[in-house]
Amino acid sequence: MTNKARIIAIANQKGGVGKTTTSVNLATAMAACGRRVLLVDFDPQGNASTGLGIDVEAREANSYRMVIGDINAADACQATAIKGLDILPAIVDLSAAEIELTDVDAREFRLRQALHPIAENYDYIFIDCPPSLGLLTVNALCAADCVIVPLQCEFYALEGLSQLMRTIESVQNGLNRHLTIQGIVLTMYDGRNKLSEMVARDVRSHLGNLVYHTVIPRNVRVSEAPSYGQPALLYDLKCAGSQAYVALAAELLTQEKEAA
Repeated sequence: MTNKARIIAIANQKGGVGKTTTSVNLATAMAACGRRVLLVDFDPQGNASTGLGIDVEAREANSYRMVIGDINAADACQATAIKGLDILPAIVDLSAAEIELTDVDAREFRLRQALHPIAENYDYIFIDCPPSLGLLTVNALCAADCVIVPLQCEFYALEGLSQLMRTIESVQNGLNRHLTIQGIVLTMYDGRNKLSEMVARDVRSHLGNLVYHTVIPRNVRVSEAPSYGQPALLYDLKCAGSQAYVALAAELLTQEKEAA
């Protein structure tokens, strides 16, 4: 690893595709592999913060205050129950940042500028993006080295993906030419459902090596974990969903090693 964090945005403008679940559990799995990890909750819903057991009352220092310049990133980060994993929590006020930053110079780079001073403290920084392609997501894409896209195994999966790809391309062309797509991870896969199998085959035939081998299954234990303020890996390491995220982390680390 270099002494500067690899910054990975986890993005999909569609809600309910397993984006936050992937952010929380992939960050946890990477920390379990001995990496120093920060998860930036950049979604006003704050679900990643909740999923790591951070109560709303404990989010006085948050990504909203950081991005508007009220506090610095170092003061907004806090430790989680998982060794090696910190969280930069979000509150609902973050939704106002899109309007508040409209007239600010270099508004697309606010997150990048804020994270720069702490990048050397971590090996990986994951950014959980909101389910939209607005200014918050653009900020995440401008701050990131690469993007991981969770894609639900459903009928309209590829249709929504093309819109995200166009946004990524426009960011690459105008704002962050170093941005790459790290990979696409198929989520909510149901082996008993022929549609899941068909969508997975379709996505792989269109996107080839961009699609991770690891597939995240639909899993009750993974769905239950956030209500206990825990990542699935802490809630039930042996369940199929947790094991899939461990495999995804291993695949990501292999990717990184090969690219080095």
